[in-house]
Amino acid sequence: MDITSDTHSTHISRQFNQELEELKTHLMAMGGMVEKQVQDAVFALLENDSRLAEKVRDNDRQVNDLQMQIDDECTRVLARRQPAASDLRLVLAVIRATSDLERIGDEASKIARNALTLSENSNTVRGLVEVRHISEHVRKMLRDSLTAFARFDTELAMQVVREDEFVDGEYGSAMRSLMTFMMEDSRSITSVLSIMWVLRALERVGDHANNLAEHVVYLVKGLDIRHTDPDTLDQQAAPKKS
Repeated sequence: MDITSDTHSTHISRQFNQELEELKTHLMAMGGMVEKQVQDAVFALLENDSRLAEKVRDNDRQVNDLQMQIDDECTRVLARRQPAASDLRLVLAVIRATSDLERIGDEASKIARNALTLSENSNTVRGLVEVRHISEHVRKMLRDSLTAFARFDTELAMQVVREDEFVDGEYGSAMRSLMTFMMEDSRSITSVLSIMWVLRALERVGDHANNLAEHVVYLVKGLDIRHTDPDTLDQQAAPKKS
């Protein structure tokens, strides 16, 4: 059975309704925190702001703590309520989503650490244009996947899934360009390697945003679309016409 944003308001137990809503609310709070971490990490790199980079690195623990809190809440709901059907899918989707958000937080921390390394480099850093461009794409993917989760919007979720292939192509192109630059100028190897690690982290953010979008499709449709060509899924994942 497909679900909508109103499906989880029909339980006899008002407390159960509240527990499910709190899971969603806390997940969205974690998503907002992680989104800010990625934004600040990229800004710190592009603007050479070492203080902000240190803040992002140090805030990673808060993301980890929130994941553990939400996992505990999910465990209690599973044990006390023994949810079924769409309610069970919601709890499982939240557990999976918090894992991806925690890993996005880890990638933001990696970007911040590389920003600190690059802040000690007085030379012009190659690859910042690519970082800015790819970061805009993956941050939009993350924002859209969180919106899709909040609204149970499979159409928006599938847009994120399709966008991931585009980001992968941009990432590959940027890496080839930087490899060529390193071969032409050996003095740039250290700084370019740091940028390549940043690009890799951003590409992984896109992958985890894609995972979040897949969780939305699972939540709403009960379909596991991992490892499946997105072009074959549009009809299945599309919302039903009323």
